[in-house]
Amino acid sequence: MLRPLPLLTALVLAGPVLFGLIGTILPAFGYLVPGADRPMTMALTWPGLPRALTVSVTSGVLSTLGALSVAALITAGWHGTRVFVWLERMLSPLLAVPHAAAALGLAFLVSPSGWILRIPANVMGWEAAPDLLILNDPWGLSLTAGLIAKEMPFLLLMMLAALTQVSAGPRLAVARSLGQGRVSAWMKAVFPDVYAQMRLPVLVVLVFGMTNVDVAVILGPTTPTTLSVQVTRWMMDPDLSARAVAAAGGLILFAATLVVLAVWLVAERLMAQIGRAWVWSGRGAPERLARGCGLTLATGSAAMVLAGLAALAMWSVAARWAYPDLLPEALTLRSWSRFGPDMARTAFDTLALAGAATIISLTLVVGCLEAEHRFGLTLGQRALWLLYLPLLIPQVAFLPGLQLLPLTLGFGPSVWLVLAGHVVFVLPYVFLSLSGPFRAWDARLARVGAGLGASPTRTLWLLRLPMLTGPVLTALAVGVAVSVGQYLATLLLGGGRVTTLVTEAVALSSGGDRRAIGVWGLGQALAALLPFAMALTVPAIVFRHRRGLHR
Repeated sequence: MLRPLPLLTALVLAGPVLFGLIGTILPAFGYLVPGADRPMTMALTWPGLPRALTVSVTSGVLSTLGALSVAALITAGWHGTRVFVWLERMLSPLLAVPHAAAALGLAFLVSPSGWILRIPANVMGWEAAPDLLILNDPWGLSLTAGLIAKEMPFLLLMMLAALTQVSAGPRLAVARSLGQGRVSAWMKAVFPDVYAQMRLPVLVVLVFGMTNVDVAVILGPTTPTTLSVQVTRWMMDPDLSARAVAAAGGLILFAATLVVLAVWLVAERLMAQIGRAWVWSGRGAPERLARGCGLTLATGSAAMVLAGLAALAMWSVAARWAYPDLLPEALTLRSWSRFGPDMARTAFDTLALAGAATIISLTLVVGCLEAEHRFGLTLGQRALWLLYLPLLIPQVAFLPGLQLLPLTLGFGPSVWLVLAGHVVFVLPYVFLSLSGPFRAWDARLARVGAGLGASPTRTLWLLRLPMLTGPVLTALAVGVAVSVGQYLATLLLGGGRVTTLVTEAVALSSGGDRRAIGVWGLGQALAALLPFAMALTVPAIVFRHRRGLHR
């Protein structure tokens, strides 16, 4: 039973992506979709293409550079200190916050009538919100800032994981003995190898920044939109010929992504040469400035996301909140009684879908890792590229194909198709979450079990998995959080007929009812955070009398 699982997992990861790419390429060049007249030409001649493509590329590149820089500065300047431990604890929960919920909260903060500008409004005596184009600005600045705030904790976590694979202590000691400061020593002696270990996650963030839809809908420009948002609009057009244009637009964005990735890899070599010259020069970095900037930017990013969630919560219970009051005049549960029942039903459906996708993914991952342990069936180092394949190829490049090809075969959008799409994106994160603890488990315990007469399967169920309860629950929580935040896969593969918390929250973002947005946005955040709370509390309670199992 276990031997086919690595191959099956590889097919689950690569099959839908390749199938979807075929289903996107054919309509883009006039096949499969009746009535489609030169869709690639129509996409290329769309008047908003240059601006949409420019904003897509700049927001992706700048947000990745910003998030990576902040993560590097805070690690270089403060790793190993009490400040870093405190910051890590503050940033860790933010990983579970869905992108749409974080974006909605940030919109409540930085809009002209948001919390931030209400402070100077009270000081200056403003009676009306300033006429400033902050949200949905045509340059994508708010979009870029939102992506930095959300992606920085993820890259920081990846950086800390990479540090375990690098002998940082001796390197830092040697660099410091040569007169280098804390930041200079870390950047010169440690960062190159750390970056090599986390290159794939960085590229994932780059691709996501260029091609995301939900954050771009909430914070991005509208005239025109980013190319990914425009592709989504074409896909949801009742006219089937527009879907062929969407396929062409997805391929254009895919091509742009490949170009940006190639430029990024070339820039890595260039920066490596500059870094070597800096190392040999003996010059250091401005230590106080670097440490101060890292701490300020990291805490500021975390504070913005947390304050945004607080704004969602406040609006969900606000009775009347006139501008420029910092707090509502009164609190009420009227919005929860109005929108809460529908939100609760949708939350149940969302968590059921997320639970099913995560259980399927966890089953495949455990089977793969156990097959690796028993039979040595591993895909090798190249498996990492396969693991990251659904994350490195833009969703708008293959999800339209996964919708169009089944339609040509007589299968319309359905919850089963949505479930399959969620598994494609959940599985990589579950694997990355569980593979380390699973492989680190002491194999001698398996030999002890075998000596007592237990079969390998019995050892797995009664020894290994119970001892890995904490990591398994964490992997489940990660999978649920990823599924809860899946916007485009749910929208396209469900054909607009499968509703989840994220699709409803993003749909409401274009309206003016902040109380409804607060209820639905907060509900989405809670749906993603609840599994993490359970992953922390359940092992602590169940194994409170068994040292080592409660962690």
